[in-house]
Amino acid sequence: MKVKEIIKILEDWAPLHYQEDYDNSGLQVGNPDMEVTGISICLEITDEILEDAIQSNYNLIISHHPLIFRGLKKINYLMPENNVLIKAIKHDICIYSCHTNLDNIRSGVNQKLAGMLELEDIEILRPFSGRLFKITVFCPDIRLSDGSYVPENVRNAMFEAGAGKIGEYDSCSFNVEGTGTFKPLETANPFIGKTGITEYQKEIRVETIVPIHQLNRVVDAMIDAHPYEEVAYDIYPLANEFPLAGSGIIGNLVKPMAITEFLALVKERFRLKMIRHNCFHEKIIKRVALCGGAGSFLIHDAVSKSADIFLTGDLKYHDFTSALGKIVLADIGHFESEQFSSELIYDYLKENISTFAALKIKQNFNPINYF
Repeated sequence: MKVKEIIKILEDWAPLHYQEDYDNSGLQVGNPDMEVTGISICLEITDEILEDAIQSNYNLIISHHPLIFRGLKKINYLMPENNVLIKAIKHDICIYSCHTNLDNIRSGVNQKLAGMLELEDIEILRPFSGRLFKITVFCPDIRLSDGSYVPENVRNAMFEAGAGKIGEYDSCSFNVEGTGTFKPLETANPFIGKTGITEYQKEIRVETIVPIHQLNRVVDAMIDAHPYEEVAYDIYPLANEFPLAGSGIIGNLVKPMAITEFLALVKERFRLKMIRHNCFHEKIIKRVALCGGAGSFLIHDAVSKSADIFLTGDLKYHDFTSALGKIVLADIGHFESEQFSSELIYDYLKENISTFAALKIKQNFNPINYF
């Protein structure tokens, strides 16, 4: 199996279109056409993890945090942060990162945390907008010689490629009859009509919706299924929310819990040494919002969606003070809230490439210690 085949599996699951603008997910080092000898999965790439891959003859490392995150102006041994990068290149090891694209998908890092707390009625805390498109295509209202109906052929091809999904429904479209006009020029090879004569053709206007990461695939499938030499279609960007991707997650506990009981559960499930929190008195917890990594930008969203508590990492002093009386904030740590990302990636790859044996998780250690 080649590196690019592993990448396709990962990006069908966690599309790069869903990473944040500041992020640098994707293939960072190496040749996508290289045959994979083994895969090592980690949260953070360190020299120890790279050396283990070299000794194990594993030539693909998949990390959550990107090795190359900010712009590089120089690559040399005078800059210690470049040593791992240079070593990976010298040993022909590919490095791929699934960062905020894995955070932002519905089945990603935040879903993993929500599952560990057994939350129900889960939804994205801040859904993306501007990631959906409407495609309109015009199909001749005819049947082909094999009896198949052209608008149905085109619709089904688009659905199979990923279009037409709205919430818990698929195969969604709108169809209306009309009349199309066209005149084939001398160099044309028309499916219907004759050169130099204006044709009036009964057509069906088919409209459907598609997320950005599947747009090109859907357009290709639509054109392949359409009998016309030149397919007439329009693509419109939509401002609609996309409920299957975005930042954070919110859900409900199976049974309300006293806050001290809930925090004890969080410490146990996430293997925490401590939790930083603001004042909470004797609060009962039912609705829980969370975001792996640094999630302070979602505090207002958690409040507006009536969360009783918001779990995340990297909270600052003024985050805690500004939320007093509105919501309980609990800082569970950046590392602690993302430590299960390696397990998440491992489980997904194991399920989708079950015949590939050379696959392992390398555990990172928290660079932050507590006295």
